[in-house]
Amino acid sequence: MKRSKFFYELPKELIASKPAKHRTDSRLLMLDSNNEAIYHKNFVDVLDLVQPGDLLVFNNTKVMPARLFAVKETGGKVEILIERVLDNNKVLVHLKSSNTPKKDALIFIEADQNISLKMIERKEDLFILQFENKVNVFDTLEKFGHMPLPPYIERPDTDEDKNRYQTVYGEKVGAVAAPTAGLHFDQDLLDKLKEKGVNFSFVTLHVGAGTFKSVKSDDIEDHQMHSEYIDVSKDVVQQILNTKKNNKRIIAVGTTSVRALESAAKNSLKTLESFTGDTDIFIYPGYKFKVVDAMITNFHLPESTLLMLVSAFSGYQNIMEAYQKAIEKEYRFFSYGDAMFITKNDTHSSED
Repeated sequence: MKRSKFFYELPKELIASKPAKHRTDSRLLMLDSNNEAIYHKNFVDVLDLVQPGDLLVFNNTKVMPARLFAVKETGGKVEILIERVLDNNKVLVHLKSSNTPKKDALIFIEADQNISLKMIERKEDLFILQFENKVNVFDTLEKFGHMPLPPYIERPDTDEDKNRYQTVYGEKVGAVAAPTAGLHFDQDLLDKLKEKGVNFSFVTLHVGAGTFKSVKSDDIEDHQMHSEYIDVSKDVVQQILNTKKNNKRIIAVGTTSVRALESAAKNSLKTLESFTGDTDIFIYPGYKFKVVDAMITNFHLPESTLLMLVSAFSGYQNIMEAYQKAIEKEYRFFSYGDAMFITKNDTHSSED
């Protein structure tokens, strides 16, 4: 398939630059994929769409304040975005600088120039930096780091973002972007879902900055995905198998949960097993889903791998038509925007 098939025009004013006043204030577009039906709802209506015995699978990653502002020895400005923490003192990063620092060059944290990082080596488009004098990565981020808001939110991060660009259930620190479908849930809604008899499960996928990277190759099959760390436990596998046995649904909260579950499934549901490690799974139309029956997700960037994933799940035409309806109805798009509840289309072809 051609990348251009996944392009759509979005008025800039529909990009949500700030969160809604309350997490559950968002709107919800419900796409019944098999019946090609669209319904306009509010996010709290998830309570009606999820049934007792269904399993909601959340991504419990927690966003690091992963953006650091620094200076080179020459005084030049450097912006550091941590992609992954390699150990307590070493990080894999994106660098924004007028000139790339050379090997062994020192970079100093702007807010405290007693803290320095040494350039160790380049890894394709990324760099490995090491904090000098055994300075702890997480301590430094806690003191001086900024929340890594997506590039389309064109404003500095604020204290509000520390709370709102984070799910209420996130606990495993390691992401540099939020699993945004989960941002709509507050504790009250979670409690009501439990009271209804809905089951919860938690996987981990530490979202990388590559989630915002658009596909560059004309043929999407030529695109190389970035790798991200996932953890799908034995308990989660057993919950999924029990849910399927009882003819209930697996509902993934976010594309990150989908990618974690489908990575663990390998060849079929029969080979679903616990998995801890990296995944670079790329899901696009033609992919046969093995675990997930329905999905809660936000609206995704044009020509992005995530738009391709939801197109594979609900059918290309269904998704592109739903996006046009959302634009007409002035839904708010992307990380701080509104949400979708979409069902799996079991009948569409890879090119429908």
